[in-house]
Amino acid sequence: MRQVNAHVKNFDEMSPQTAATIAVGKPMRRLIVLGIFAIAASGAARADVFTVASRPVADEKAVFATVESISVVPARSRIGGTVVQLNVREGDPVTRGQVIASIGDEKLVLQMKSLDAQIDALHAQSDQSQIDFDRIQGLVDRGIMPRVKLDEARTALNVAENGLRARTAERAVVQQQLNEGQVLAPADGRVLKKLVAVGSVMLQGDALVTIAQQNFKLRLRVPEHHARFLKAGDKVRVDGAEFGDQVSKSGVIDLVYPQIEEGRVIADATVEGLGEYFVGDRLRVWISGGTRTAFVVPSSYVTTRFGIDYVKLRQGDRIVEAPVQRGRELPSPELPNGLEILSGIRVGDQLVQP
Repeated sequence: MRQVNAHVKNFDEMSPQTAATIAVGKPMRRLIVLGIFAIAASGAARADVFTVASRPVADEKAVFATVESISVVPARSRIGGTVVQLNVREGDPVTRGQVIASIGDEKLVLQMKSLDAQIDALHAQSDQSQIDFDRIQGLVDRGIMPRVKLDEARTALNVAENGLRARTAERAVVQQQLNEGQVLAPADGRVLKKLVAVGSVMLQGDALVTIAQQNFKLRLRVPEHHARFLKAGDKVRVDGAEFGDQVSKSGVIDLVYPQIEEGRVIADATVEGLGEYFVGDRLRVWISGGTRTAFVVPSSYVTTRFGIDYVKLRQGDRIVEAPVQRGRELPSPELPNGLEILSGIRVGDQLVQP
């Protein structure tokens, strides 16, 4: 603006003769000002020109996936008996080694009482054998009794002590069986289904509850004609709307199963933030289905008026507006705000930033 004012001032300071040879009055002054502004606007427009070119982009396909546990393991009973206590229900989180239920067996309790009585009797027998051995040893030392009696007393003492140890070991076995009546969680996770109720009769090895291990995965079932594009390490994307959020979540395919079931390829993907409650939840997932060429432009070059998208095109010395069809956002390291244009432009078009 200062340069423009300087030009206008110089024009005013010209002599009447010189000014008359150039132009007459203020109309020429306005033309000079408009010309200078047009040159400045033309230079700024050339600085913000984007040339349209086609580039390869990943062709994403939408498939359905289910949230599943890595594995579902049953919590089984180790002894037979009756369920006397059940500490969990569907949906409860459990940790490895947590007591889930208790199984009681009356026969084991009776065996325990019988062994306790036998152990008490053997304690008394052992104590008596020890007393007899000490008395006979004193008599043998004084020469009153022969040494053979001492050997007999020592043998009786050893028999009594070994019998006591045997009954104590049997009691430990029964006690361990009673302890195994407590059903423990085999892994960290969440209870999916309760299979029994209090009072149910269980056999050894029967399952009481099923537990889904804690780390959940997405299990994808992809049509087999996409199998050649699917491999471990590929990226997957889950819309944030599936979780009630506005931010999309991304993940990585861990494993592609080699067996095709019912015309579908099965693959597992790890996605952060899947949650740890619902198992079997169906989500829409976007996977790579190959590559295609597309027009990607910065989103700042697209304006929207009354629901219609426009871009400004440079055609020679003119700038015209053209309607376009907007696609999805395709950010990349080269274009962080990249936007796909489906129609309305072609290769070589020069876009001018509004």
